[in-house]
Amino acid sequence: MNNRQSGIEGENAAVEYLQNQGYKILRRNFSVKVGEIDIIALDGNTLVFVEVKSRENLRFGHPIESIGYKKVRSIIKTAQCYMIAEKKQNSSCRFDVIEVLRGQINHVKNAFDASY
Repeated sequence: MNNRQSGIEGENAAVEYLQNQGYKILRRNFSVKVGEIDIIALDGNTLVFVEVKSRENLRFGHPIESIGYKKVRSIIKTAQCYMIAEKKQNSSCRFDVIEVLRGQINHVKNAFDASY
């Protein structure tokens, strides 16, 4: 399986997991000039911006370890664009990471914040 296919399957698994946890999926693959967010969801009244990382093994470390400073900044800027476009600037939000490792899901809530 190639990386792109693995990523798509990981995102699909993450969406199914979130829906089973009661989240409402608002958008997938929201993209603007500054970046892209895999999943945007609602957890109650909280906007959740989710980065999904999939791996088949730990040869290169845990999936979350591949998210560096530049990627975090890009996610935050993209989230700001979404909130402005959707007029949700006053909404509470958080940034989660979902790791999909050999089909197992690890949901890291509040993986980072907007002050990062």
